[in-house]
Amino acid sequence: MTKTPPLLLSCFALLASGCAPKSSSSAAAGPMAGLDSPEAPSAEVAAETDEELQERLTELQYQVTQCSATEPPFRNEYWDNDEPGLYLDVVSGEPLFSSEDKFDSGSGWPAFTKPLADELVTEHADDTLWVPRVEARAAGSDSHLGHVFNDGPAPLGTRWCINSASLRFVHLQDLEQEGLGEYLDRFPAALREKHGVTASAASGKDREVAILAGGCFWGMEGILRTLPGVKDTEVGYTGGHLDDPRYQDTHLGMSGHAEAIRIEFDPAEISYGQILDTFFRMHDPTTMDRQGNDRGSEYRSAVFYRNEAQRAEAEKARERAAASGRWDDPIVTEITEASTFWPAEERHQDYLEKHPGGYTCHYLRD
Repeated sequence: MTKTPPLLLSCFALLASGCAPKSSSSAAAGPMAGLDSPEAPSAEVAAETDEELQERLTELQYQVTQCSATEPPFRNEYWDNDEPGLYLDVVSGEPLFSSEDKFDSGSGWPAFTKPLADELVTEHADDTLWVPRVEARAAGSDSHLGHVFNDGPAPLGTRWCINSASLRFVHLQDLEQEGLGEYLDRFPAALREKHGVTASAASGKDREVAILAGGCFWGMEGILRTLPGVKDTEVGYTGGHLDDPRYQDTHLGMSGHAEAIRIEFDPAEISYGQILDTFFRMHDPTTMDRQGNDRGSEYRSAVFYRNEAQRAEAEKARERAAASGRWDDPIVTEITEASTFWPAEERHQDYLEKHPGGYTCHYLRD
């Protein structure tokens, strides 16, 4: 979870003791200009009476979701929850937010940079306090969630300040059994592995993993992620001696790690050998510890094999590259057994997608 400094403006703790059903703020203020109007609750939610909701929900959940109350800061269930998983609408059960977008705002309430999809939430003007605010409501159930502010972290700059009482958390490990397996691909592959969630469970198909290093991982990911059959990519550090290295640890070879990319692919659509052939075309495998202007052992050319079949295929691919006539000098790519892959900081993931035209020294040779 990303850290940001404490915020002066936060959700206001106004825990109501009673109310009429549904939001008073959105009804009184009306939809904010340019924002979505409230949507009707889903058929399943609409079929549940107010009495049934009061019986099913806790008093706090009812007051927050149906009466637009706000729970106390720092004394709620999820404000400091840093486990991976999804946050569901406590009323309808629809997934609304991901832990991948959660950050510590310092406000004492759960904060997210964005919802899972724009259509899952609606925004409404709220002038019930002396400071104009934007209320967030669940589109499916029309339940009050919290408020949206424009003081969140870059690049989106939004902070969805949400009440824990309006949410139900489902851990990454439990998504499949709760019928939410379709969302597993939204979590980094290394994180799924750490929590024992297999790639096949995430995709419904058997997948394989390739780990490669060939210079700055921004440019490598920019090309490899576009290959047909590649299902997930993640940049990180591997092949070094320091646990949980950060970007600054890898400079000048201090930690011994290489900037690398972890590729999850469907072997029915693309083979390991085809990925390696692209790898040997997209960087210069003849320069030791260097790609373009980038120099240092962190930029070395390496294939980190995960089993003997991958080792044998890597050696064949290296031989094919050497015989291609593409390179005048000998290929120096190392082929070594894979060790722990440490995911890089979030700012490095999908870098060229976030920053089109950003720095890269990678391109495909004929």
